[in-house]
Amino acid sequence: MATQVNAAELLQQALSSNIIPNQEFLLQGSILDSAAENLLHRLRGLCDNVDASTETFSDIEMCFSLKLPSEKTPVMTVRVRRAQDVEAPLQLRYIGQPELGDRTRPTLVRSSLDIACTPHVIDFLTEMGFRLDFEYSMKGYMFRKGRMKITVSKILKNMTEPISQSYLVELSVLAPKGQDAIAEDMRIFAEQLKPLVQLEKIDYKRFAQMP
Repeated sequence: MATQVNAAELLQQALSSNIIPNQEFLLQGSILDSAAENLLHRLRGLCDNVDASTETFSDIEMCFSLKLPSEKTPVMTVRVRRAQDVEAPLQLRYIGQPELGDRTRPTLVRSSLDIACTPHVIDFLTEMGFRLDFEYSMKGYMFRKGRMKITVSKILKNMTEPISQSYLVELSVLAPKGQDAIAEDMRIFAEQLKPLVQLEKIDYKRFAQMP
């Protein structure tokens, strides 16, 4: 109990001190399996390193939350991602709430912090009072266009079973605060992927309000 309270207080102090140096600009969409190859072909033509083979990835992502007995909602949520196909450090990620700024802003914007860690990070989180909420696997393709990262991934449960007959498509940029102009570059790039996929700002509050 004391460990949980202390961890929560320290984390809240860190967030209020604006130690999170980066923002993630994000657009998301989905595409049916039957049309995914057409999208991959277009991305190969639009993105950098067109002569190289398409980069693939296979990851497991675990979501941990820190809750206090007096609170109904978590005071902190973090994610740990582990690569299945290559030898690489685990990635600990904090993602903040989407900013409420201008509704005309082309992309969703949220604070983001990524840290490379050893496998002991899971034991560390458990000692602090975090508990595993859920985990899933992601397998797919990754492209780069300047600072923009585009992923086309299949979400899996039990490591092999797809949860749907579609791919998740994400266009993102991680940049220091104050570089809002990148959102317009992302909007222009997203237009080039239409009508194959519609990349949008996702309002997560709508999902929270659904029965």
